[in-house]
Amino acid sequence: MSTGKFIVIEGMEGAGKSSAIAVIENTLNKQGIDYVNTREPGGTPLAESLRDMVKSVDHQEKLTVETELLLMYASRSQLLANKILPALAAGKWVIGDRHDLSSRAYQGGGRGFDEKIMNTIADITLKGFRPDITLYLDIDPHIGLSRAKARGDLDRIELEQMEFFIRVHNKYRELAAQDTSIVTVDAAQAMLQVHQDIEQAVIEFITKTDLD
Repeated sequence: MSTGKFIVIEGMEGAGKSSAIAVIENTLNKQGIDYVNTREPGGTPLAESLRDMVKSVDHQEKLTVETELLLMYASRSQLLANKILPALAAGKWVIGDRHDLSSRAYQGGGRGFDEKIMNTIADITLKGFRPDITLYLDIDPHIGLSRAKARGDLDRIELEQMEFFIRVHNKYRELAAQDTSIVTVDAAQAMLQVHQDIEQAVIEFITKTDLD
């Protein structure tokens, strides 16, 4: 049985990740590819508990940025060991709603953590594991946050100041430009065009995978 592939959707609040994931699911279904879904933080019972800690606005004490960073990687470690790697080994593809690139953008770019610190923690928890392809939905943070606010209540991170999200956005773009496994999709386009771009990127990846 061949090893599965790990496809990740990345982007800021309001970029349209949920609908993008639906497009990926539909594309894989058409190709007869078996897959499972994950999300970060979360994806396993323990990791979901850690997600609640990161996202909640109801803490009786301030969550430090160091705690936030470590909780994100602890959750990711649980998800990788208990869901992603077993699924890939069984020949299933995995669709991930966020992965390490999110921490690089939010905790690295937004919070200002040094890249060497991020690399050390990632080396311990991920042991060199990387997605096979990442689709980054690029959206201006002003537009994205207005979309997120229209959806309803915001979580702890979504309540950050705009300057934070501008730093996150800049880091996303910087990292996407440096990594050939990251495909940038203009999420400010009409939804139909965004979905067509996502489908095309996934089909091209499947085709390349079949040729390898």
